[in-house]
Amino acid sequence: MTSKPVRVLVVGLGNMGMSHAKAYHALEGYEIIGLCARSPIVDGTLPDGFKHYPQFTDYETALMHTKPDAVSINTYTETHADYAVAAFEAGAHVFIEKPLAATVEDAERVVASAQKNNRKLVIGYILRHHPSWEKFVELAQTLGKPLVMRMNLNQQSSGAFWETHKRLLNSVSPIVDCGVHYLDMMCLMTGAKPVSVNAMGVRLSPDVAEDMYNYGQLQVRFDDGSIGWYEAGWGPMISETAFFVKDVIGPKGSVSITDVEEKGAGSANIDTHTKTSALKLHHAATDCDGKFTQSDEIIRTDDEPDHDALCLREQQFFLKSMTEDLDLTQHMTDALGSLRIALAADQSVRTGTIIML
Repeated sequence: MTSKPVRVLVVGLGNMGMSHAKAYHALEGYEIIGLCARSPIVDGTLPDGFKHYPQFTDYETALMHTKPDAVSINTYTETHADYAVAAFEAGAHVFIEKPLAATVEDAERVVASAQKNNRKLVIGYILRHHPSWEKFVELAQTLGKPLVMRMNLNQQSSGAFWETHKRLLNSVSPIVDCGVHYLDMMCLMTGAKPVSVNAMGVRLSPDVAEDMYNYGQLQVRFDDGSIGWYEAGWGPMISETAFFVKDVIGPKGSVSITDVEEKGAGSANIDTHTKTSALKLHHAATDCDGKFTQSDEIIRTDDEPDHDALCLREQQFFLKSMTEDLDLTQHMTDALGSLRIALAADQSVRTGTIIML
């Protein structure tokens, strides 16, 4: 491992960008050499210890001026591809928030540039670094085949949260922006090839562009017979009843993320997007009288990391990928795969047809 810290330029300082910036600030293996946001950073909004970092409002200027070893891209989706390719061509490694790009073609362009320039590309699939989700996937793989996977992440948002969602809706729908996470988990659980996706979406607010929808749901079918459902909605009208469903069923039973003690935590709270509380494992086996042979198991996850700690784990992985020259081929292939499903779902919403994958 190199003894010199990785010099990183952080681009985009919203919720995710700031969490990643805190990780770079905390980890000895990194040195922040610039913060880049579209607008000047307001005094008093930066965490302690951040004021001395150089600030930029133009990405090209920041990239040319700082000459970073790595660029952390946490901007809106439509900028991802061009920003990443520019970073690779400047000789930098790239961490990029999901979704990887706005189109499959752009995503493939990003991966091709990483490979051409022999640079590392890590995509921000935060659930891959979550110990409880790793256990969730592991247990799902013991349930037999086919699997039924039911997942959602609805967010009731108002005020500043709704303003953020409206800006996101200028370029990406909820089932794409959030769906890539959970489609990635479904692909890991099944280990199978997705074959088709069907989706529906609804525009529930005049604040949303006429060609966009702020609620959507998809159904994906895999070649092993497994099926997955995902639902996502944003806005002040979204119900908080069952806003967080994570449930997998197989011939041998089921496993679910259950909200044991987090009652009252709203969907706008970013920690609820990853917090599991506990896993409930149900065994389907019965005896000669048809009675269950095992009681349900509650697997506690009390010591799980919070959102910022998960971002820190992501950046530890990014650091390891650079300092230990990890082979990220499968990582990039998986990210492309889940994005293809999500964008096909968006196409299904817009065309009203089943999309074959």
